[in-house]
Amino acid sequence: MTKEFDLATLLAERGAERYELHARHLNHQLPRMLHTIGFDKVYERAEGAHFWDADGNDYLDMLAGFAVMGLGRHHPVVRKALHDVLDASLPDLTRFDCAPLPGLLAEKLLSYSPHLDRVFFGNSGTEAVETALKFARYATGRQRILYCSHAFHGLTTGSLSVNGEDGFRKGFAPLLPDTAVPLGDLDALARELKKGDVAALIVEPVQGKGVHEAPPGYLRAAQELLHRHKALLIADEVQTGLGRTGKFYAYQHDDGVEPDLVCVAKALSGGYVPVGATLGRDWIFQKVYSSMDRVQVHSASFGSNAQAMAAGLAVLSVMENEEIVANAAAVGERLKSRLAELVDRYELLADVRGRGLMIGIEFGRPRSLKLRSRWTMLQTARKGLFAQMVVVPLLQRHRILTQVSGDHLEVIKLIPPLIIDTDDADRFVDAFTEVMEDAHKGGGLMWDFGKTLVKQAVANR
Repeated sequence: MTKEFDLATLLAERGAERYELHARHLNHQLPRMLHTIGFDKVYERAEGAHFWDADGNDYLDMLAGFAVMGLGRHHPVVRKALHDVLDASLPDLTRFDCAPLPGLLAEKLLSYSPHLDRVFFGNSGTEAVETALKFARYATGRQRILYCSHAFHGLTTGSLSVNGEDGFRKGFAPLLPDTAVPLGDLDALARELKKGDVAALIVEPVQGKGVHEAPPGYLRAAQELLHRHKALLIADEVQTGLGRTGKFYAYQHDDGVEPDLVCVAKALSGGYVPVGATLGRDWIFQKVYSSMDRVQVHSASFGSNAQAMAAGLAVLSVMENEEIVANAAAVGERLKSRLAELVDRYELLADVRGRGLMIGIEFGRPRSLKLRSRWTMLQTARKGLFAQMVVVPLLQRHRILTQVSGDHLEVIKLIPPLIIDTDDADRFVDAFTEVMEDAHKGGGLMWDFGKTLVKQAVANR
């Protein structure tokens, strides 16, 4: 007799096999990596900006699921909205009606960028980018997309074509026609636009990889150049949008910037139901959906589903009612300023940068001979190992989850839930200070772990 499905029973019976199941059936390198760096924890529950293990120890989340958990985990308003939409038994995804929730969420999203007119809903950030690329190429009649060096816009084929990291692109060619230009280099942008075949420039106002911000005035000047050459500006706000940088959108830090297309996702989900959105000007949508024959020319099977729309509406309501954007700006400024004070104290610490609750901590070559020799050992084996050495004791000793900002980078990126408070910020700074103090004193455990990482890096060559 077949047993009735019971999720709680299944997790109780099989939950302990989590790492073995991944190794056997999913990406086998993930559990291997987690075991190597000591991140193979077992978390039992989560709420807000914290996790707890089976022993009741709490962990501070400074990663937010790579910025997905903007409101932290299990926000009660978002939970209630999802319970309500499930209990409503809506006739979802009939495909031949116009449900109210997508229209309501589109209306609310557009209120934060009043120069835009329409929204396409998909299921992820990379889908939002794919939509923007397709719409830009069709609307302009041109094929080539410009992107910025070191950019990250997703890993599906279209978004991979505008990915600035060779490690992600290697082995997946041919990709779409594309050209990289340095972030902030208007001359390079102008040279490419003069060729007359550019559909758009896609740009992260603050790059996720390395946490590099577009220089002041760059986005506005780039927009003017693009429009002069009949090309579009696409703002990728998948990670930076919805308050992450202390404004609703990061492009709003630069006066006069009005992108033609804006991509959002991650935090809009409330951490529950995947959702992506591409906001754009009316004339672009009018061109793409130019007749009834083209009504389905671009669509997504699960796009605009009721659960995702309800989650998005609940998220935006919470952001307004709990003043989430203001909190990100205030707590982010405290966190950044306290960390910046440490740059002159520790020679291994090179820079602290970012906006709001998107902060990059960069490490660099020290001056003293003893530290420099150890630094050189790590760099010779693999760039980025020192940052990983800092991340590990933050988790193991201080129960704070962080990660490096990208492969081969000596940068830690802080992208915590936007609900963290000053106590959380101070907890991180105090823990980080202890780790840096240990590193500069030649703390045995930290540098011993560095040797382990070196051996692993050499073995992987």
